[in-house]
Amino acid sequence: MLRAIYRAAWWLIAPLAVLRLFIRSRRERGYREHIGERFGYAAGRLPEDDAPLIWVHAVSVGETRAAQPLVDALMAARPDARVLLTHMTPGGRAAGEQLFGDRVLRCYLPYDMPHAVRRFLHAWRPSLGLVMETEVWPTLIDECKRADMPLVLTNARMSARSFRRAAKFGAGAREVFGGFTRVLAQSPSDAERLTALGARNVAVLGNLKFDMASPPALIARGREWRRAIGERPVWVAASTREGEEELVLQAFAALDVPDALLILVPRHPQRFDEVAALVERRNFKVERRSRWAPAAAAAASAHAGVRVLPQDVSVLLGDSMGEMGAYYAAADLAFIGGSLLPLGGQNLIEACAVGVPVLIGPHVFNFTQATADATAAGAALQVQDPADLARALRELFHDRPRRVAMGAAAAAFASRHRGATARTVDVVQALVPDA
Repeated sequence: MLRAIYRAAWWLIAPLAVLRLFIRSRRERGYREHIGERFGYAAGRLPEDDAPLIWVHAVSVGETRAAQPLVDALMAARPDARVLLTHMTPGGRAAGEQLFGDRVLRCYLPYDMPHAVRRFLHAWRPSLGLVMETEVWPTLIDECKRADMPLVLTNARMSARSFRRAAKFGAGAREVFGGFTRVLAQSPSDAERLTALGARNVAVLGNLKFDMASPPALIARGREWRRAIGERPVWVAASTREGEEELVLQAFAALDVPDALLILVPRHPQRFDEVAALVERRNFKVERRSRWAPAAAAAASAHAGVRVLPQDVSVLLGDSMGEMGAYYAAADLAFIGGSLLPLGGQNLIEACAVGVPVLIGPHVFNFTQATADATAAGAALQVQDPADLARALRELFHDRPRRVAMGAAAAAFASRHRGATARTVDVVQALVPDA
């Protein structure tokens, strides 16, 4: 009965979903492109292309970047196979294009409707599907079983909050989660919750995000920016969400650290202009990354190619894509967004890997384990509100030995937890048939 209601609901939702795409396209044009793919109408593969196809689904930018080490490792382990990368957002698709170019095939994942999913599977003929983290779509799972195609929930996580919601569906939830061929969990607590929801063949392999590494050239770019900024105290507010920038600016106004610079990096590029206007309304002098430091330069001591940041600029707006590692490398401290409001938090691991001390808000239900582990390791501090954020920043800026120790602990924490990619490849490549 639940399955029938769910599928019927999609027939009602689909027109509204398309309308929502056009509404969102007013701010991000990519939402009105490739709409046919969202209903399974994709060119797919040529009939004569019989190479094994590994399909990896990564919803948006964060999941796509987390999937990069896995996709690279799979292509190295199985050079005879091809990779299809699917997304739900234009940002995720753009990130995939930036990371992989034409080395992978790409498409939007269709809406969770039987005929749309069947068209998708028929067009691409994948040998194996890997869906990342929390992507649990009942019809997709059913249709993969119907097509006798292994489907693996990879880098799986299940917060206590999500578990309570899913458990309300009882046998329906157990049937859905039991449809995965394998479930590869990030942590023992994730594995325990997923098993309680009916998942079979569950293994704890760790978090793929620990294997994300900012390219050395990106780190060098950030160091060059820092030389152009000078000796000022610098903190980055990374991946901030709507409504959160106002809170970050409140904290900055209360910081009381002379000459401090805030690098403010909104998570969604369509909000760059909006956030720039907000900063100006709060009477902070803002410079946009797109208009400053045009390229990583040689002859760092002379700042060749990099204009020194004017001293009266107090906010550098990170209005670029794919440069988060450089922003972290240019900063003394990092605040991770999505956490001052009840949005679940964002990934703190990349900042730790660069060796930057981390501050994060109270709302981290999407990253509970990583936040707890980083805090226990001395790599991160959790703050409760803008006033607490200002206090923690002020204390750390005034206590350099503590700040340096936190940075070293962050780098060690990120290094200690690497290896999930290799373990995942060992498991999944056994499910891919030979060419």
